[in-house]
Amino acid sequence: MIIPPEVLPDGVVLRIVSVDDAEALHAAYVANREYLAPWEPHRPDSFFTVAGQAERTAERLREFAEHRLVPWVLESDGSIVGAVTLTSLVFGPFRSASLGYWVAAGRQNRGLAGAAVASVCRTARDIIGLHRVEAGTLLDNGPSQRVLEKNGFEPIGMAPRYLHINGEWRDHRLFQRILHDGQLSD
Repeated sequence: MIIPPEVLPDGVVLRIVSVDDAEALHAAYVANREYLAPWEPHRPDSFFTVAGQAERTAERLREFAEHRLVPWVLESDGSIVGAVTLTSLVFGPFRSASLGYWVAAGRQNRGLAGAAVASVCRTARDIIGLHRVEAGTLLDNGPSQRVLEKNGFEPIGMAPRYLHINGEWRDHRLFQRILHDGQLSD
């Protein structure tokens, strides 16, 4: 599947991750480690190394080639300032995926997350052929919930102890966006 890059606000480019991104991803995760910790699963120290990011990127690109996930990065002047991923791609009658994203601490409140989510939803509908995208946020993550709601996601419930985040099982508010109600050809 070919997914072209897109230029977002402030000239940030949303594009598929590359094997050449390991050093930039390493730098981004090290710089944002404390900022992201409350929102992410516990990461082993190896995750925060160039080798760890190279291995993770290679695995994500394998899964992309198998149409199981779509891994984007947000790039600005050669630096990674965030990432967006569609995981758990399911085709057939379901045509759905799960959305996850983060934006660097220094790039918050500029509309970048919202623009990236909007772009990914268009790609999910128009290129990948999905019908639905779901996302979950921690109950107290108001900013992420606003990003989703501004992009047409609707709350669909609360999942108790949904994901193991920052060392404990955390409740999540679940959202979905129906991308279209039209008929799809097989």
